[in-house]
Amino acid sequence: MKRQAILTKSVGTKVSEAELALLEARAKNTGLTLSTWVRRSLLATPVEATSNVGEVALAEVLALRTILINLIFSVSQGKPVTAESTQALIDRTDADKMMRAMERLAGARLADLDMK
Repeated sequence: MKRQAILTKSVGTKVSEAELALLEARAKNTGLTLSTWVRRSLLATPVEATSNVGEVALAEVLALRTILINLIFSVSQGKPVTAESTQALIDRTDADKMMRAMERLAGARLADLDMK
């Protein structure tokens, strides 16, 4: 059973009417209240630019994992592994590695927040 944290402190900021509408729309799209969406968004944001070192490392690990699994699968299926097919695999993997890492981290952060 999840234990809910008691929320007793607040953080405030002023926004324009247009910004408020945008924030409300984003919260609504996720099915969360504005308060919950803002809290999760703020807590999921890296504190410093240098904190993305972990994101980059995860992206590289995920890319290597994808490449290795695909190469092993090709070999096990008896398909030839050529320089061209390997380069195409590397290019495809590199194109979305940061997005995949960010998705994994966001999911982990939300799961962590749900447990608090």
